[in-house]
Order: sequence, then structure tokens, then C-alpha cells
Amino acid sequence: MTRISRRGLLGTGAAAGVLAATGLPVRAQAKRGGRLRLGLAGANTSDSWDGRTHSDTFMIMMAYGCVFDCLTEIAADGQLVGELAESWEASPDAKTWTFNLRKGVTFHNGKPFGADDVIASLNLHVADGAKSAAQPIVSAIDEMKKLGEHQVQMVLKNGNADFPFLMADYHLLMYPAGQIEEAISKGIGTGMYRVEAFDPGVRFVGKRVDSHYKDGRAGWFDEVEAIAINDQSARMNALMTNQVDAVNRVDFKVEPLMRSNPQIEIFEVTGNQHFTFPMLTNVDPFTQLNVRKALKHAVNRQELVDKILLGHGAVANDHPIGPANQYYAPDLPQNEYDPDKAAFYLKEAGMEGLQVDLSAAEAAFPGAVDAAQLYQASAKNAGITINVVQEPNDGYWSNVWIKKPWCASYWSGRPTEDWMFSSCYETGVPWNDTKWENERFQSLLLDARVELDSAKRAEMYREMQSLCSTDGGTVVPMYANYVDAASKSLTNSGTIGNAWQMDNSRFIERWWFS
Repeated sequence: MTRISRRGLLGTGAAAGVLAATGLPVRAQAKRGGRLRLGLAGANTSDSWDGRTHSDTFMIMMAYGCVFDCLTEIAADGQLVGELAESWEASPDAKTWTFNLRKGVTFHNGKPFGADDVIASLNLHVADGAKSAAQPIVSAIDEMKKLGEHQVQMVLKNGNADFPFLMADYHLLMYPAGQIEEAISKGIGTGMYRVEAFDPGVRFVGKRVDSHYKDGRAGWFDEVEAIAINDQSARMNALMTNQVDAVNRVDFKVEPLMRSNPQIEIFEVTGNQHFTFPMLTNVDPFTQLNVRKALKHAVNRQELVDKILLGHGAVANDHPIGPANQYYAPDLPQNEYDPDKAAFYLKEAGMEGLQVDLSAAEAAFPGAVDAAQLYQASAKNAGITINVVQEPNDGYWSNVWIKKPWCASYWSGRPTEDWMFSSCYETGVPWNDTKWENERFQSLLLDARVELDSAKRAEMYREMQSLCSTDGGTVVPMYANYVDAASKSLTNSGTIGNAWQMDNSRFIERWWFS
């Protein structure tokens, strides 16, 4: 087995080797106590403890880093650390991975955690009809072997230098083998907080588990209450009137007012989050490349950054790799707002006077409806009529996204390029929200996955970003910073994660009352 240090991994672009579970940095004044009250967007009445279905903030935060654990974790500083896996090692070809599991861990119902739970939990994602977003991760595993009660070996179909990073995917929650149906029904995990109350789309209450394996490193609140507040104004008001202690997705329009409040702290980080308008490329007129090109040149990206993000982000270029990714290619030719060029492509497609529907709701991203209307206005100059269809917030991800031909959406991005591409751009994966297929892209995806030479990997990922930008079915007009807010009575380690919003969605574990 090959053992590689994290520094060595970064040097080769590979996320392989053995990484100890060192935990998160903690200030000396970190202390237990108090009830954390969160006001969160991203809740739905269809929410459940089935990690395969999680797609928005509320359930990701309640499950990931609260009630459940994964094998690995992205620390606040971007390093990969062990969670339920203490360490791991790879064969030289990065095809065989052995995970050494933490001993002495129990589920909330008292069942000991072990190798059987890992195998059963991962197999959930490839079960018939699972429709899991993590299906491409688990389907890449050819065989899982139990080497002992606390050791699992995974043999991949093809080598993957980033494989341990993928085990930190928030869908890959660990459930008790033989009791998974009950665990999903009741929320039985190994996390720091056990479920006291859960009303889907409304409220969650969790209580701190005593004698947890993370004691002294994380989990400082005695209790956690999360209230679903999808309405932006109501959510901001809840923090400003001290009804909650922290909120996600700050309303940029009231952000200056919030900053002026001496009791509130805004925390903003630049990550890989991007706001998008995906088109189903297997539905007319989006089957035509020239129509897709026309729509990419019909949006005024800088206007969206200025008026929707109010400067809290940057112009993007129709691919999903962000400024926090190692192989981000900022030097690609930019798809500029050019009505004449958009009109040219429409003429090439024989689609002059194009009329299309664009579905949007605030559930997609803050300001999504306004963004769609700005898109509508800029596209008029190219002779394109966009009919903005305002959809209900509740059920948006189950009834509109990947159902309607063109809609608003968002992606948090992923810490590695392969993780991002394989989650939503690989042919046939459940979250390919454009149904885009490109033979060259798929070939590069497989080749880059096993390539350990960083320079060669960079070339491959650059070409893949270019293919998305020029051929793909997603309009990605802007990168958006994560902007969340909390009471100044709360504090943290001093480093805030940028992989997902709210400190890598682990705010509950990592913050405490000062």
C-alpha cells in the first residue's frame, strides 16, 4: 500500500494516502453550553433523514455534521480529515482503498458502529430505484470487503486519486446495518446530536450526545433548534430581532443594515458556489448547440453580479469549476454578453424570434426571479423572448428542477474537480440536470480521474471546463460568495470553511457561545 502525505498529495493533485483524524482547530475559550437557534432557508415538506434525497441546506445541515457522520470530513481549512474512518491507505494505482474505522462508536440506539454498517450504507446508493445523487460515487466501487469489524477494503473499477474526498459527500451518511429503514424514519445516526423533534419543512430539535467520540474537538451546544424560514425577509428579521442566533443566505439588499447592527456579524467566504440556468439538452429547442450558444451570449453577466449579488461574487463562464478549485481555468475565452452574436447563432439554428419559458423561484437561489427577469430583458436585444414562470418555493427541487426544460438552479461546487464533474456532468448520473452528453468530455473525465501528474491533470480539467463552456447545456453567469450571519454571542475557530455554506454545513459542530 502507498502512503502519501497531504503535502505530497497537493503537489501531485491527488487526494490519496493516509490522513489522521486530527479534528478541527479549537480556541482555548471553546466551551460547552446553550441552545443554538438557527433560521434556515432550504427546507421542504418532503424532507426526510434519507441522505440520498438531500439537496438543500436545511437537511444537509441537520444530517451532515449533526445527526449523522460520514467516513471522512472536509475541515474548515480545506484539509481532508477522518470522521468515522481514522485513516486510509491506497494501492499504488489508487484502485484499492483500505479504510480503518474508528472503534468505540455507537449509534444513537446503542448499536456499535462497524464495517457492516459502512457496506450497507454505501449499497443504499446503488439499490434499484435509489435515485441517489451519490450513485456515481458508489457505482465506481467494484467490490467492498469486510477485512475485520473495523476495517473495510474498497476495490474500484478504475483508479481514483480523489476517492477519500468523495467519502465526505453529504449524501454518504452512515446508517446501522439491518436497521436502516428505522434509522431513516427516526433519524438514528452516530452524530453529535440525537433527534428530539422533527417536523419536515418546519422544525428540528436535537440534543447533544454524551460521551461522544468528538468530545473536546467539536459539538459545543447542549441543544440545537433549527427553524425553517424560507422567506428571506422573515429570516433576516428573525436574526435582527433575536428570535434566532444565526441564519444562512443573507439577503444582499439588507446586508448593509445588518452590518450596522452591533449585535450581528456577517461572515463571507469565497468558494465554488455558482448560480445557474440549466437547459435539458434532450428537449427542443435546447437540443441545438446554436440555441445554447445564443442563450449564453444573451445574458448580461456583470449586470447580474452587480444587481443580484450586489458585488458578492464574480462573473462565471458556463462551467462548474470555481475559484477555490485547484485546477480552475480563469484564462478561458469568456462568453460575453453580445446580442448580435446571440442573434447570429439563432439565425444559424433557424430559430429567429425564439420564445422560451424560464422557470424560477427564490428556492433556486436568492434573487433567482429577479435574475430571470434581468435575463429576460437582456435577451430581448437579441430577439429572444423569455417568458419567466415564477414557480412555488415548496417542492421546487422535486417538481421543477430536472423536470422543466429550463429553470434556475444553484450548485455549492465541490472541493475537487472530479467530484463536481462526476456529480452533475457525467453521462447518466441522477443530477446531470441538463442531460448533456459529450464523448470527449466523458473520455477526459475517466482519464483525469486516474492521472497523478498534476500538470497533465490541469490540461485535462482545463479542456473539460472549455467543453462545458462552449458545448454544455448550463448557463453559469455568476459565482456567488457564501454570505451568512450570526449573533456576535457566537464564535468559531477563526477559520470558516468554503466548501458549502454555513462553514461547510457544519456550523452546528464548529461554533459555540463565547
